[in-house]
Amino acid sequence: MKNTSSAETCDVVYVHKENVAAAKKSIHKLETLQGLSETFKVLGDVTRLKICLALAKQELCVCDIAALLSLSESAVSHQLRIMKAMRLVKHRKEGKMAYYMLDDKHIEDLIRLGVRHVSEY
Repeated sequence: MKNTSSAETCDVVYVHKENVAAAKKSIHKLETLQGLSETFKVLGDVTRLKICLALAKQELCVCDIAALLSLSESAVSHQLRIMKAMRLVKHRKEGKMAYYMLDDKHIEDLIRLGVRHVSEY
C-alpha cells in the first residue's frame, strides 16, 4: 500500500466532534453565504474596485467616473447598474445630474480590510 500522507493531511482519521460542532455554528445560512459570495464576485472586478475607491473619497457623477477611469459613460453606467443591484452604490439626483456614492460604510470597510490583507504579503 502506497503512503499518501503529507503535511497537509492527517495521518489518522479521527473527527473531533466538539470542534466540528463549534465550527458548524459559525457557518451562516445558505442565503447569507450566497449574498456574500455575490458581493465578493462583484468586488472581484478591477474597474468596480476603482469606482468604489473613488466613491469612498467623494460622490461622483457618471461623467466624472468615466473621465477618471478613461472609460465611456455607457461602460461606467453598466458597472454602476451592477453595483447598485448589489447595494454597493446608491445615487442622489440634483437637477438633471445623478451623483453616486457608496451605499454604506461597510463597503469601504470591506475594501480597506482587503487592501490590508494583500499588503501584508
